[in-house]
Amino acid sequence: MTAQVLTGGCFCGRVRYEITGQPFHSTICHCADCRKASAAPFVACFSVKRAGFRLTRGTPRAFASSAWGTRRFCPDCGTPLTFVHADWPDDIDVTTCSLDTPASVPPTDHVRTASQLCWIHLADDLPKHAGPRPPA
Repeated sequence: MTAQVLTGGCFCGRVRYEITGQPFHSTICHCADCRKASAAPFVACFSVKRAGFRLTRGTPRAFASSAWGTRRFCPDCGTPLTFVHADWPDDIDVTTCSLDTPASVPPTDHVRTASQLCWIHLADDLPKHAGPRPPA
């Protein structure tokens, strides 16, 4: 993936953001926390450097969803927007489908497949990792 400017926001439009820089760790997460926070069977997300993420409208609400991370979402429509892990405070994970053009950041793998739902049958050829993404 090359450096680009990406825009996105929540469903109702109250919160908008802009990303500059290169996305990395574009993945589909199957962990129970992501599933519960999104009310979906898995979540597509990617990382960017926090310095390259800028809110352009509104203020998301923050929720400490675990001892190691904080999620942000629209306070009006509830759209999940970001996740920041305590161990990587300089990075921010962004929900891929909150982008205006989610196809511009396709996933490169599946993570935490050991906890995926039993009725999910992955048919793509992306690498699958039972736990977190292996180190590069």
